[in-house]
Amino acid sequence: MVEGAVTGEGLEAALVVRRGGFTLDLSLSIPPGATVALLGPNGAGKSTAVAALAGLLPLDEGRIRLAGETLDDPEQDVFVPPEARRVGVVFQDYLLFPHLNVVENVAFGLRSRRVGKEESLARAGEWMDRMGLSALGQRKPGDLSGGQAQRVALARALVIEPDLLLLDEPLSALDVTT
Repeated sequence: MVEGAVTGEGLEAALVVRRGGFTLDLSLSIPPGATVALLGPNGAGKSTAVAALAGLLPLDEGRIRLAGETLDDPEQDVFVPPEARRVGVVFQDYLLFPHLNVVENVAFGLRSRRVGKEESLARAGEWMDRMGLSALGQRKPGDLSGGQAQRVALARALVIEPDLLLLDEPLSALDVTT
């Protein structure tokens, strides 16, 4: 399942991505503040859609507009790189950086957007408090449980205050009390 919460002027997307024998052809029109879930069997293209919306996978055709800004339009030669998009992403395998500790992982999105180190670490600390991760700040991802790693990835996605939040299999490693 892929979920997303949209802010700003909403999301308008026509995604065409071709990979080998697979073609994703998906149109989305999501108003601001909406929460949407994409459901489908394995291999249906949900993770491909997330990667394309995040700018991690180029469109072969189509267009992505978020909050009134064109992020991707191959026909017009427009491509906004992932770090310049106000899009937070949590992938099903978390994609934490093994060489960074938890607080550095949470701060990564801010640092890649050229936010200063001190401010990035302070804002990361705030999100770690919110997510119950404060005691884990100096641990490396390899020392975390699956649920802890997933919360770190979620904090990293939220700390940038995204207009679009994409969650790929967001509850797969969390228990009921988390």
